[in-house]
Amino acid sequence: MSTIHVLDDSTINKIAAGEVVERPASVVKELVENSIDAGAKKIEVEIMAGGTSFLRVTDDGKGMTEEDARLAILRHATSKIREAADLQTIGTLGFRGEALPTIASVSRFSMKTRPQGADLGTEVVITGGKEPDIHAAGASLGTTIKVEDLFFNTPARKKFLKTNHTEAAHISDFITKLALSHPEIAFRFINNNKMALVTPGSGKLYDAIRAIYGKNVSDSLLALALENPDEGLRITGYITKPSMLKSTRGWQTFIVNGRIIQSRAIAKAIDNAYKSMVPKSGYPMAVLCLDVPPRTVDVNVHPQKSEMKFEDESLIFKAVYKATLDAVRPAQDLGLQRVAAVVDRPSVRMTQEPMHFVPATAPAPRPVSNPGYAPRTPYEAVHQGGFAGTGAFGAPAGGFVPQGSGAVSFAEAQKEIAASRATHYPAYNETAQNVAEVGAGQSGTAMAAAVNAANTSADAAQADAAIATENAMLSEGAVIPIGQVDRTYIIAQDAKGLYIVDQHAAHERILFDKFSAEADGIPSQQLLVHQMLTFDAGDAALIEQNADLFAHLGFRMEAAGPRDYRLTEVPADIPVAEAEDIIREILTNLHDLHAASAAELRKHALATTACRAAIKAGEELNFQQMQIILDELSRTAYPFTCPHGRPTILKFSTDDLAKMFKRTGFDLKK
Repeated sequence: MSTIHVLDDSTINKIAAGEVVERPASVVKELVENSIDAGAKKIEVEIMAGGTSFLRVTDDGKGMTEEDARLAILRHATSKIREAADLQTIGTLGFRGEALPTIASVSRFSMKTRPQGADLGTEVVITGGKEPDIHAAGASLGTTIKVEDLFFNTPARKKFLKTNHTEAAHISDFITKLALSHPEIAFRFINNNKMALVTPGSGKLYDAIRAIYGKNVSDSLLALALENPDEGLRITGYITKPSMLKSTRGWQTFIVNGRIIQSRAIAKAIDNAYKSMVPKSGYPMAVLCLDVPPRTVDVNVHPQKSEMKFEDESLIFKAVYKATLDAVRPAQDLGLQRVAAVVDRPSVRMTQEPMHFVPATAPAPRPVSNPGYAPRTPYEAVHQGGFAGTGAFGAPAGGFVPQGSGAVSFAEAQKEIAASRATHYPAYNETAQNVAEVGAGQSGTAMAAAVNAANTSADAAQADAAIATENAMLSEGAVIPIGQVDRTYIIAQDAKGLYIVDQHAAHERILFDKFSAEADGIPSQQLLVHQMLTFDAGDAALIEQNADLFAHLGFRMEAAGPRDYRLTEVPADIPVAEAEDIIREILTNLHDLHAASAAELRKHALATTACRAAIKAGEELNFQQMQIILDELSRTAYPFTCPHGRPTILKFSTDDLAKMFKRTGFDLKK
């Protein structure tokens, strides 16, 4: 008796089901892809118990005749291809003809279908892969497939399913990605008699993303667009700002020629583009649609067609990297309104601390004298101008108090504040241009002279002009500072919302981008008195190996012994007192990076230098300094985050403020 047997069709189908039908989500994927190939404009998916007990997919596609329905349940029967050559230009999602027979072999399967123009439809009933029962029946236009008791005849496979909640989550994920890949189709997903997902089917990817992920995500979207006619490559889609992150790649969707795939090359390209803008544990939401010539890809390299082989993977990597980089680099005319992170679900929390009020009729205390803020380092003299310190909201340290005694009217108080602001805020007087130029690189003496000139011109008439100028700037959409909180956060506004800027993170990003743009090396300043530095053997070896890197960063060190070095030059933009700490921190990063590339070493070194040189939390800023930071931040290439991935700016829109103050549904001006 022969030891080799030819398997029967039922066993063959069950074996094939092990590849095609891994879990209920696999059934949904196969059936919905067939509905998409059938030209459906509306697709509804309903499940119970995670899809294990009941699963239904209904579409309004072209349907099938009785003859086609009989053929569709046979193995390797398909309408998508006719011969092997068609695989080179395949443009449909399903083409192997295994979905229906394999699903029917491990479930209680029923299908109703009716094409356009037919009076009656066809119903097919199959139980566990047995002989089908096919007969005429009333049916809606399109196809409805029900799958019940999945894996009832293969208990070993059913045993390895996860909980109903987990299986339902996998189905939801598949439907989400399918809805994103086909925004022209209206999807409805019902889970345990509850509507879980609805998309409009408007044909716009933005509308689909908003319907699935909500307003907060859609408000943080950046559009991607890249086209390479020579290679037949086109990339479109959206990606979120670096401030909108999640801990997994679960909400990254890659679509190639309408097919959802997993691709390490595409994911890596996004990671590289965002490397200096997001924390190590975060990933942005991305929906990338790639159109490539069908002949350049192989879609049949994975049993579930979830992976794709590219003819030139490096071309895809470079294209995605460039498209992502262009998206996160905002246009110069859009300013901070585009880059600010939208605050997620603002909530109201009443403070438990007592509030102290000063009676309006009580004599107002005089301003507390302020000895001024002396710059600690040459860096601060140049970049901060040695300005006198200011307190919260731009008042002199100690608090702004209107002059005089007794009650003060609102109009008078407004003029007092505007007059105080005019002495520091460059937009209000003729000194504005001088101050802006100082921020771009003039000397500390010129900046101090500009400020002194501004201080002498703050009179009542100018205060009136200042108020008018501020109103005009707001109407034009400019972001202007209105104060400082906790000497750490800059508060700013435009006509549509409120902004909170982390002064250290923002200045760190500004310096990092400035240093990165120095192709010939960061300018350095010679030290009048050289510093002697001593390192251990490992650090000394790293300094010798990376001498060119340190020189490029503006640090000049000469060997003065086996482990001793004489520091002769430091970058012009950092405090001399912090030079040694910066060098040691760079060495720590070099130890951690191990066999890193030259570009990575330079990036980490620049990030360290920028971090240590930036304005720190706790430093007082006046209006002119705050305005310079806002202006410079809006002109940087990547203003969303600091080089270490922390957000630089948050935005509260007018609607967010209304929700926090429970003014929803009312006129905001009342």
